Amino acid sequence: MGGKVKSAFISRLLSLTLGCCAAALAAVPAHAGEQDLLASIETRGEFVVGTEARYAPFEFVENGEIVGYSADVIARVMEVFPDVKLNRMDLPFQGILPGLQAKKFDYVVTSIVADKARYEKFALSAPIADATVALIKRKSDTSLNVSEDIAGKIVGTQAGSVPLGDINAFAEQLKAQGIPVKEVKTYVGFEEAYADLMVGRIDAVANTLPALFMLKQKRPDDFEVVQPAFGPSRYITWAARRDEDSATLIRKIDERLQELNKSGVLAELQKKWIGSSVDLPLTLPAPQ
Repeated sequence: MGGKVKSAFISRLLSLTLGCCAAALAAVPAHAGEQDLLASIETRGEFVVGTEARYAPFEFVENGEIVGYSADVIARVMEVFPDVKLNRMDLPFQGILPGLQAKKFDYVVTSIVADKARYEKFALSAPIADATVALIKRKSDTSLNVSEDIAGKIVGTQAGSVPLGDINAFAEQLKAQGIPVKEVKTYVGFEEAYADLMVGRIDAVANTLPALFMLKQKRPDDFEVVQPAFGPSRYITWAARRDEDSATLIRKIDERLQELNKSGVLAELQKKWIGSSVDLPLTLPAPQ
């Protein structure tokens, strides 16, 4: 082969080789070689979660520690995360889901009531508790015996919560019947609402049944749950970002929650913190 011909052949071969390499590299995903969220958590040895420790019996502070039903459940979940430390960031509820989206923490371990909007935006976990919304009143109030008796009265609940959406919908139903609610008043936390209820500034508080039963259990002489509940059947979950990076973490936590459900551990913890247990589905039904 002549010098010029040989040189052209080598040049062409090199060009083809480089082209093939470039095509192969282009086919590799941009995140290849990078750790996903679960691997990152295991590498750094820390799992950072957002919570709101003002929602007894699920999460609340006692003697400087976050305790409650969810605290016990996450402790059981962490058994499948060897050598990983749990770091809980205690935040106002209104900032938790935005904080998750902004990647301020890895996951949310607080009482997220599953509704359609949250179900579509976030990866909600397997159910950890029942979350049907009802009313609680002062025990001395004989004028409020069924949910419809809230007509003409003031009801309080937490801003940005699912109970707020449910009580607003119920208020619209009563208004259509010609018996409107006087006012739906919102609070940063439920403790402030309960305090106002106790002194008569409002007539009832709308919250999930487990939280209301816990309050009644702690203060049986002060409060009484109005039954039956007025809200649709709902469940309490945890939450993750709905992205590929979180997929393996979501799967690992859900599998562990399902194990705890099937083994009866969740039922035992419900009895411990709520006073009774409710059978929970292994996977979250799509909210209507």
